[in-house]
Amino acid sequence: MPLLILIFVLLAAVILLLAALWPGRPSAALVAPFTGRNFAHRGLHSPDKSVPENSLAAFRLAAEAGYGIELDIQLSKDGQVVVFHDDTLDRVCGVKGRVDAYTLEQLQQMRLCKTEERIPLFAEVLRTVAGRVPLIVELKSGPRNEQLCRLGWELLKNYQGDFCIESFDPRIVGWFRKNVPQVLRGQLAQRPRSYNTLPAPMGLFLGWTLANFIGRPQFIAYQNRPRPLTVRLASLLGAVKVVWTVRDEADRPRVEGENEMVIFEFYRPAPKFKQ
Repeated sequence: MPLLILIFVLLAAVILLLAALWPGRPSAALVAPFTGRNFAHRGLHSPDKSVPENSLAAFRLAAEAGYGIELDIQLSKDGQVVVFHDDTLDRVCGVKGRVDAYTLEQLQQMRLCKTEERIPLFAEVLRTVAGRVPLIVELKSGPRNEQLCRLGWELLKNYQGDFCIESFDPRIVGWFRKNVPQVLRGQLAQRPRSYNTLPAPMGLFLGWTLANFIGRPQFIAYQNRPRPLTVRLASLLGAVKVVWTVRDEADRPRVEGENEMVIFEFYRPAPKFKQ
């Protein structure tokens, strides 16, 4: 009897693990525009910051070079969808405070990395890229997730170009699964210890992608580090493999051989590595 109980417990644990991990399985047609492409992280920005990250100049250069583009969206205080990565403005704009504490008018008075470039509206970025290259749109997690999802989708739904979405927040991925299932969606993840602002158990939960049951992501964009067993298992179950952010060209042969999509910065790979 004890042996039977042990077998039952182990079987139940395996079933629960698979249920938590099981990804969505994208059709070949859905993933085709993104497969085998290099994506410029926050646009084609420069190490010396003369072309700042997430600027219209960086997006224009990436599109002209034929690179896919990864970018980040979040909300201003007055509910405008802007393109900016950090929660706070300190690093890029030299201003204290969170992005969502300022109105669009206030944000656009700021400058990126001491250049003349300003924080762009998402709508401006879409007009700049104009469908020339595919986009990976990361939705930043915050206090107004549902509003960001809804307003971001309003801007994307009539966009004449290829795009997919991703987020570190499984609830955002889940919103797209529920409301816009035809859009390719991805779960961003990193090593558990990298979630240093969260309790350790939550870091393990997210870093091992045990919340896939919420959004059933069709790709997992994982940090350029060894993937844990659970993430590799999700790939075996059908999740497309994506890596972020590759900064050393010496890594290029490995990451292009192991992944379907590569998010890079500070080197110049070929726009496509698979036909």
